[in-house]
Amino acid sequence: MAAKTAATGRWEVVKKGRRPGAGGGKGGGGDRKALGEANGAWKYELTPPIRTTSSLYEQGFERIRKRQSKEQVPPPAAAEPRKPGNKKPPKKAAAAGAPPSPKQGRFRSLEEAMKALDVAALQRELDKSQSVFTGNPSVWLKDLASYLNYKLQAPPSEPTLSQHTHDYPYSLVSRELRGIIRGLLTKAAGSLELFFDHCLFTMLQELDKTPGESLHGYRICIQAILQDKPKIVTSNLGKFLELLRSHQSRPAKCLTIMWAMGQAGFSSLPEGLKVWLGVMLPVLGIKSLSPFAIAYLDRLLLMHPNLTKGFGMIGPKDLFPLLDFAYMPNNALTASLQERLCQLYPRLKVLAFGAKPESTLHTYFPSFLSRATPSCPPEMKKELLSSLTECLMVDPLSAGVWRQLYPKHLSQSSLLLEHLLGSWEQIPKKTHKCLQETIQSFKLANQELLRKNSCNSRDVLTCDLACKGLLEQAQCLRLSWTRLLLLILVFAIGFLCHDFRAHGSFQGH
Repeated sequence: MAAKTAATGRWEVVKKGRRPGAGGGKGGGGDRKALGEANGAWKYELTPPIRTTSSLYEQGFERIRKRQSKEQVPPPAAAEPRKPGNKKPPKKAAAAGAPPSPKQGRFRSLEEAMKALDVAALQRELDKSQSVFTGNPSVWLKDLASYLNYKLQAPPSEPTLSQHTHDYPYSLVSRELRGIIRGLLTKAAGSLELFFDHCLFTMLQELDKTPGESLHGYRICIQAILQDKPKIVTSNLGKFLELLRSHQSRPAKCLTIMWAMGQAGFSSLPEGLKVWLGVMLPVLGIKSLSPFAIAYLDRLLLMHPNLTKGFGMIGPKDLFPLLDFAYMPNNALTASLQERLCQLYPRLKVLAFGAKPESTLHTYFPSFLSRATPSCPPEMKKELLSSLTECLMVDPLSAGVWRQLYPKHLSQSSLLLEHLLGSWEQIPKKTHKCLQETIQSFKLANQELLRKNSCNSRDVLTCDLACKGLLEQAQCLRLSWTRLLLLILVFAIGFLCHDFRAHGSFQGH
């Protein structure tokens, strides 16, 4: 057969399934041309069917809508089935002039994108969404977030927006747009918790993409929600802490979560402290998250100088980890972060002691005393002794707590006794009597411990020596008052005698 076809000067392809254009010569060129013409004929068949709405929102967000909507939505028009073996023709069709799918370009800045935003168009799209999905407010909210995020494509910022004010990017929103956002949030009040979760999880998903979209629209929605409803976050702190831990290997995601939850605190100090204590304090030792946690606490206390609103939010279990982070050397914080936390610690202590320190400080005394060891750092020792003295002066029950702890905390008690000896004159007089009774009980305890040959005899002797010094100070102070009264009496008698000698009687002339 091959000889027969060769004699005619033509080759005939008889094998089935062979690729077109595999042969050489003009025949191959003709096949390629025919394939190109076929592709040109396909381009109109691949055009999607006419949509039920011609708005830019429906076209530009179909991809987002498919990804988001788990709610029931009207089924889209059935697309024509694709013909096999046709992957590249859409590019040629676009090149030939078919309208491309709309994609929002990036603006040079968020301010520029905000100015270009057509608020009236947004309102029309939201009206349309509410008319189509009448009983599904969660769809309205998602449409709002998607539209804003799509239109506000600007260079992305780092996750915590640390270079901006606390209310950025919501601070850039116009009054008209704020009215639209708040109005929709009011209409869909029952879906706000789910909407917050949707915005947060969508932001986390975008961080997995390279390059992902900027997240300004979702951030604006989160800020608008938590401005009036901070409890959406604070009532579910356990859930968000678990979410934070699940992304611990992804610092950008963790910081995004912390930023979102932190928005609850700027309108309310108690809610902000709940967020910080419940979510940020547990991750304070993580190197990539500690700077934001401390910066947030600093900003929170700066924005709410009236600390009385936060009384009762911090307890012993919260204060003492902060004390250790602030003053213990070689911990997980850098030196600069430790210094910042030391500056914040006095205000945290005020929050912890609360509105009635005279009835709460004795609960802090044991933890202060146990940390005041001879080997603790000098700055920490100074802070501990100052706090212990304050407990003894303000809360009368602290002395009773000290008596109970004394036999097992001799080294710590020796430091406190020596500190009291050096500052006895600064201690209020009303506290002296209670302290004298306490020191007398310590002297009896010292004699008992020395009689038993306690293994801590050195600490016992140090405490006993300090107790003697304190009792002598108290006795000297009492004698000094007696001497002063005696001196006043002698001066008065001398004045009367002088007056009698000068005038011959006690009556003046």
